[in-house]
Amino acid sequence: MNRKNIWGAFHSSNFVQKLLYDHYIEQGRTDAEKKSYENSYALIYYLEHGESFYKTAHSAPLAVKPVLLFYGMVQLLKACLLAVNPDYPESTSVLAHGVSTRKRKKQNYDFFEDEVKIQKHGLFTYFSEKMFHVKHIHGEKFQMKELLKKICELHDLFLLYFNHPLSIEIIYNELEKQLLIPIQILDKYHLTVERWVELIVKKFPFLQHTSNKKEAFIIFSFSPEEKISQLIDEPFMFNIEKNCYVCSIERTNSFPDHEIIAHYLLLYNLSMICRYETEWWNDLLHSYSSDAYPFVVKFLSVTEEKVPFLLHKYLIKKLVKEI
Repeated sequence: MNRKNIWGAFHSSNFVQKLLYDHYIEQGRTDAEKKSYENSYALIYYLEHGESFYKTAHSAPLAVKPVLLFYGMVQLLKACLLAVNPDYPESTSVLAHGVSTRKRKKQNYDFFEDEVKIQKHGLFTYFSEKMFHVKHIHGEKFQMKELLKKICELHDLFLLYFNHPLSIEIIYNELEKQLLIPIQILDKYHLTVERWVELIVKKFPFLQHTSNKKEAFIIFSFSPEEKISQLIDEPFMFNIEKNCYVCSIERTNSFPDHEIIAHYLLLYNLSMICRYETEWWNDLLHSYSSDAYPFVVKFLSVTEEKVPFLLHKYLIKKLVKEI
């Protein structure tokens, strides 16, 4: 993993205050100067605190890594929220985790089938709505196996263990401003070209279907000022290990769009397990008796790099206006 300091540009209070001031003015805030001054230091401290968690997690034993990664992610999310909402946090209710899980695991516990439940208030529902415009229902539950599927770097493991292909690589030609999707995607979604194009363009209005001279691909083009972001929503995903984009081939509406949401829920549950289910957690780490082990280890390796990467992209996009 590359341990370079991606947050270095945000370690100047003058620079951060200017970015926040300009952004708050765009939001129409009459108190932009006051809020930008107050929040510039808070944002820097959140990032600095988050960095400390991630640096510690990098060299920490696997047994405690989930707790460090979860709280590192929480601090980075708080920094991003200051860019979205100058008044964050408006109340103590948004400081809670916003999700819950069964404290005591039942006999014959299977991590893949474990669930987290969404609470009415807290950081989870708050950042999901404020940052990614995703609203959750109080009491909604998400299963670990389904959440793991949302991390495309784990798709090779799903194929190996369950013979279950989950995505297909797509071609992003930044020079020619084209996105090429293999035509076999239609077989997976059971759709015509016209219907697939309609769904994609509705979700990504900047994409335009191009007459297809390459029969193996469905081709979309976009204007010179546009760029495909690594923050892109489903069905597209960015694989940070292979430095490529993939498209989900599993048609499901069981989960909201943004990958960051899946990382938060998985890390929350793993952090709770390693704190309160110590016996099961150590059995997992030392007995190698569960198929969940390679998925958990791989996820922790991926999230350590990908969450800071994606949230850095988010903050840059919001404040510096780069895509």
